[in-house]
Amino acid sequence: MGQQMSQQMKLAPRMIQSMEILQMQREELEARIEQEKEENVTLEDVESDESSGEETGRDDSNAGDEIGADIGDHRDNDGDDVAAGADVEQQELVVDGEDGNREGFERLDEIAPEWPDDNLFQVGRPSSNRIAEAGERHHDAMANMVARAPTLHEHLLEQWGLVEIDEDHKAFGEYLLSHLDQNGRLLSPLEEIVQIYGRPVSEAGALEVLGRIQQLDPRGVGARDVRECLMLQLTETTPLRDVVATLVNEHLDELAKNRLPRIQKKTGYTIEMIKAASEVLMHLDPFPGRRFENEVVRPVKADLVVKLDDNGQWRVESEYESQPRLRLNRHYQELLRRGSGIDKKTRDYLKKKEESARWLMEAIEQRGDTVRRVAQVIVDRQSSFLVDGPEAIVPLKMQQVADVVGVHVTTVSRAVDGKWIQTPRGLFSLKSFFGGGTTTSEGEDVAWEIIRLKMKEIIDNEDKSRPLSDDALVDALAAQGFQLARRTITKYRQRLDIPSSRQRKEF
Repeated sequence: MGQQMSQQMKLAPRMIQSMEILQMQREELEARIEQEKEENVTLEDVESDESSGEETGRDDSNAGDEIGADIGDHRDNDGDDVAAGADVEQQELVVDGEDGNREGFERLDEIAPEWPDDNLFQVGRPSSNRIAEAGERHHDAMANMVARAPTLHEHLLEQWGLVEIDEDHKAFGEYLLSHLDQNGRLLSPLEEIVQIYGRPVSEAGALEVLGRIQQLDPRGVGARDVRECLMLQLTETTPLRDVVATLVNEHLDELAKNRLPRIQKKTGYTIEMIKAASEVLMHLDPFPGRRFENEVVRPVKADLVVKLDDNGQWRVESEYESQPRLRLNRHYQELLRRGSGIDKKTRDYLKKKEESARWLMEAIEQRGDTVRRVAQVIVDRQSSFLVDGPEAIVPLKMQQVADVVGVHVTTVSRAVDGKWIQTPRGLFSLKSFFGGGTTTSEGEDVAWEIIRLKMKEIIDNEDKSRPLSDDALVDALAAQGFQLARRTITKYRQRLDIPSSRQRKEF
């Protein structure tokens, strides 16, 4: 057997953690920190009050017993349970407004001498400020919770429960509602649904149930295709109802391609009447179920802010509120420094937790520094955008930024992922400043974003009775110095959701 040598690169856990922290978005980082604070007794917010030992002036001679009790909930069952207190009569404190709860406070005075000094509540006792801060965070979280709107299925089931129909058909209706997709469309054939239902339902009965479902709100649910969906939304009061129905049933494809003269020839309707009916058709909803999609759009917060300094230079600063401020718990640091009063298992546990906390804080600090340096290079390259607007943005690649910062291009990719910067022109993602480009006839580099803006401007100002074809757009952009192929024009027109010249034509 021959020997084979191979070279492998193994990443240390600390490096892996740093890369993960760097790529995290603001909300993800905040969640990671909260999780770490719950699992690591040595980590706390800078805003937290001094450790409870300083507040109560306690004697650390029993620190070993106290720390054992305090971290009991955090260790993975590797320590004995510590007694929480002596045998004290457990009676309920009853608030009495007439005597100011005098008896209750007298009972507390009786309990105090019997309560041991090393009970688990002493070390972890929160201050009043900490309690208030926790209460405010909980209140803010509750206030910012978005009430869940009913789903399409829930909305339809509620209405179906009020429909007067025999129980067998009502049960089949509930089963049929479960086959509607998120758009409210019935994609499976009705006959197939009847077969797999498992109970006898006649064809006439199934059609009756479907017809009743199609009368529910929103109109158009239960349709088997887009034509039926649109037809279900027509009522006796719909303007040009007969004309709209003819377009839906017979000329929907031609209408989508803007072939109005062909429709005029086949139907005898005037162009004006077809355009008026098309306008009515535009107000119908081919996907009535989509309004019930419960996608919560979370507000975006800036990680960075760019400002002009006293020398007229653009400077990137970290947004203060986005920067976590953490520290090691001073009480546990003091216990480790003194080394007395705690057993070896507790000392090893605290050392491990302290090391984990230091790694996290260093990774967060490195994340902030890397993101800021990357953003500064981006701002330096795109300073003309800050002054003159989107028309002045220049081509920029991540490799260019990586070369300036002195990191790998993947580090830049992680640093800009999900990060936002507040500029004088609004809030932008760092990724939006990157993009390729081309060269003008004068040899000047120009970003694709500028070309897209120019093309949109040309199309917006064209004669709609004679819209420009893609070949004509090539010539129009060439006249402004942008030499581009026709396929490139077509690609960016489609990205902008701009129809073809035939579809843009107005009759």
